[in-house]
Amino acid sequence: MKFLNHLLYLIIASTILLSGCGLPGLSGSQSKNEVKVSALATSESQIMAYMIIDLIEHNTEGKIKGSIINNLGSATIQHNALMNGDADISSTRYTGTDLVGVLESEPVTEPKKAMKLTKKLFQQKFDQTFFDSYGFENTFAFMVTKETAEKYDLHTVSDLEKVKDEVNVGTDTTWIKRGGDGYAPFQEHYGFAFDSIKPMQIGLVYDALKSKKLDVALGYTTDGRIAAYDLVVLEDDKNFFPTYDASAVAPNKLLKEQPEVKKAINKLNDKISTEQMQKLNYEADGEGKEPAVVAEEFLKKHNYFENK
Repeated sequence: MKFLNHLLYLIIASTILLSGCGLPGLSGSQSKNEVKVSALATSESQIMAYMIIDLIEHNTEGKIKGSIINNLGSATIQHNALMNGDADISSTRYTGTDLVGVLESEPVTEPKKAMKLTKKLFQQKFDQTFFDSYGFENTFAFMVTKETAEKYDLHTVSDLEKVKDEVNVGTDTTWIKRGGDGYAPFQEHYGFAFDSIKPMQIGLVYDALKSKKLDVALGYTTDGRIAAYDLVVLEDDKNFFPTYDASAVAPNKLLKEQPEVKKAINKLNDKISTEQMQKLNYEADGEGKEPAVVAEEFLKKHNYFENK
């Protein structure tokens, strides 16, 4: 009898536990009151991730909470996180990067064509929405200090050919190996290679230029340190680099189940210029503000929290 009573107790306790706790994995889908937003290892990506999270939480009066998955190494890793369900939203994806990387398509230099094609292919291949651009483009650009530009009379990327054996060049680690818009296609397009090229974390190239550890760097055009350090951006005179309009990406399933998420992201469409993004990035990279603080201050300044 004691055994039967004990067994009955276990059955009742287990039933209460399973019905009341909502244990992970039992429902076969994500929690409807949480979204995970992925970000790259850049201040820009993290700032945009926190903007998305803040707007979602504000628009839903806290019913949907957001969390950040930080420091993902590349667009491919971000893409895989979405496909595997490890993330619900990619905070920053770039048309040029995704076209040649994730979609394995040819580079497109015309912004509207690149956006239209990227949107279409993400819908067809992945059942995902590639949102309209935030309003800024973050392209690759070769840059030097003003002193180096004057010393070698550098104005365009083609001008680097005459000093290719003299200068130390720093680039993003992933760019060295990329197809489409990476180093190997660059050599073919421009017809020369650098004698000394150093792959490094992209955030380090600007300070390395300033401290003269590098002569030339491949950086991002939205980085605020370009203006702060008075760096000279060389013209891509042979139009090698494609357009890189920045957007969010999310699965259509999520957007149908949680329309508030789509509404929140759309509030940022075409609202941030390249110049504004440079300033926001510098607040984080130059002034030491946390990306979450930069994001919240921008949204408050522009009255995003006034209405739902």
